[in-house]
Amino acid sequence: MSLDPTSILLRFESRIGQFRLTIDPTIEFPALLPRILDNLPKTVDSRTLTLSNKPHAGEDRLLSSLHGVAIEEVGLKHGDKLYIKFAEAAQVNGHSLAPINTPLQPYNSSNRLNGLPIAPAEDLPITPVRQESTSVAIKNPWEVVRQSPLDDRLDRKDGKIARPQDPKMCKHGLKGMCDYCMPLEPFSPKYLEEKKIKHLSFHSHLRKINSTTNKPELKSSYMPPLSEPYYRVKRDCPSGHPPWPEGICTKCQPSAITLQPQPFRMVDHVEFASPGIIDSFLNFWRISGAQRIGYLYGHYEEYTEVPLGIKAVVEAIYEPPQVDEIDGCTLTSWESEKETDEVAYLCGLQKVGVIFTDLIDEGAGDGTVVCKRHRDSYYLSSLEVIFSARLQAQNPKTTKWSDTGRFGSDFVTCVVSGDEDGGISISCFQVSNSAVEMARSDLIEPSADPTVMLVRNNSSDEEDSESRTRYIPEVFYRRINEYGASVQENAKPSFPVEYLFVTLTHGFPKDSAGLFNASDFPIENREAIGEGQELRRVAKKLGISSSKVDAERGVRSIADFHLLCFIHGMGVLNKDEESLLCHVARTHDIAEGFQLLNTPGWATLLAILQESGERPPKRSFPAFHPENDESYLKASEQLAKRFKGTSLR
Repeated sequence: MSLDPTSILLRFESRIGQFRLTIDPTIEFPALLPRILDNLPKTVDSRTLTLSNKPHAGEDRLLSSLHGVAIEEVGLKHGDKLYIKFAEAAQVNGHSLAPINTPLQPYNSSNRLNGLPIAPAEDLPITPVRQESTSVAIKNPWEVVRQSPLDDRLDRKDGKIARPQDPKMCKHGLKGMCDYCMPLEPFSPKYLEEKKIKHLSFHSHLRKINSTTNKPELKSSYMPPLSEPYYRVKRDCPSGHPPWPEGICTKCQPSAITLQPQPFRMVDHVEFASPGIIDSFLNFWRISGAQRIGYLYGHYEEYTEVPLGIKAVVEAIYEPPQVDEIDGCTLTSWESEKETDEVAYLCGLQKVGVIFTDLIDEGAGDGTVVCKRHRDSYYLSSLEVIFSARLQAQNPKTTKWSDTGRFGSDFVTCVVSGDEDGGISISCFQVSNSAVEMARSDLIEPSADPTVMLVRNNSSDEEDSESRTRYIPEVFYRRINEYGASVQENAKPSFPVEYLFVTLTHGFPKDSAGLFNASDFPIENREAIGEGQELRRVAKKLGISSSKVDAERGVRSIADFHLLCFIHGMGVLNKDEESLLCHVARTHDIAEGFQLLNTPGWATLLAILQESGERPPKRSFPAFHPENDESYLKASEQLAKRFKGTSLR
């Protein structure tokens, strides 16, 4: 039997012998647990299964703690050997104390009831956050981690800011250089202040941190300059005490947190490819008066206005299933999320952010709206910070300059609200890395006051059973007092929400063509305002009727993201045909468009649409005059008597 060329063979050795497994290097470590247990005695406690790179004095890691870590990320190659350590479950009268599949029960617990160890309650948020981030360090991440091509391109750039010769201060020739004309570093405070750039770009911050972490003149070993914050109790403490909450020490407990405004941002600018994207998104509020939320699909490009900057280019807004109200909206189950992401991937796009409205008509009749967000109130509420933090935690940024292979997120948050002039404006934000980790660790919760964030209480009361396994470290923040001095304040019970996010710029290109230049197909999930996606609308969009087919019009009109998602949901085209469809929509290539028309799947789609292309003529009914119908008048009188005295206010 021939092996998959992408598979690798790993050797495992334990105190009872050796065995080999052929695995896919892209899977995560916990997926190996069933296959490893098949080669070990049945009395093995799966919670104690530990992997190491050496038989003695190696880097021991619990297999259960390697969630989110793929085998290829740690640099394992074909034929490498891993060493397995484990403990057998304790026996009482020939029976195990507890089932093996109870991961929350500590095997070395000192608290027992009737001879059995007591399992602490697992503390999870009301809406569990996906644990995308991991504290497991990767050996030589710059060799095994694959980051985006844009990041690779910015890494190869010099990043220096060129300056012309100063006619007053430079005394050298044309080929000379001095302190007044030498290029500046991309993180130069003088240049940032001159250009009024509030935050460093990610790659400028990376250069600044790397210049202090790794100095070539010292000839020391290279260290990844970036490290994500970690505010949870570390697992597998080497001190030997029972795990938290039964034991804790200075080696495993998190340090005190001092909040400061984040000096950098992962994305510097948000560019909407066309004003029509925002205009069609706002139509829902204009018609219904209810708020709306949508996900931004686009791509990332270099932003030349900021040294080594990155901008998110938005090409489409997808509106997921939701319940909209006057003062907010609630997201419901989005079953087609993976399918939508797949269509976006075929178009060369990805999910880059989220956008929502917060608009209230001022009632003047001139289209002005209420200005709710300003310097004296708030720009991003505490609830919205938690929401954005969870989305950023679900969309981490992969980078080879972090010891864990991940750092921050490129996911952005946009708010459409009223400005001080009564107009509609867009504001863009990102929450800080500290905010993401605090939300992931469940240390903070939103307040009724949108300007402050609450720190959870580390109570040990019996009524507060959910906090038994949550460790809340000390949280501080620095502020400028009334005397102009920087002082440190205790963040409990609350602190200003401004410490948890950074602002981004936004705009529109001069040539507002956009990738999808034929976006007039009805937007999904708008049945509440009478807009629906139907086959007859697809037929009208593509120029198809029961009598004729306008092929050229159909090719030119498929550049619509909402139309592509609807056609994907029909399931008529195969993978190759759908890939060609998205390629034509992205490139607007007429030649390849006519190639699409000759595919079997497109012929099937045309046959379906021709059957529903024209609506049947309306049936004619005789004119109805209620004043001449006696039965109608009697029923109306009875209905009026039933509702007599009833107020409809």
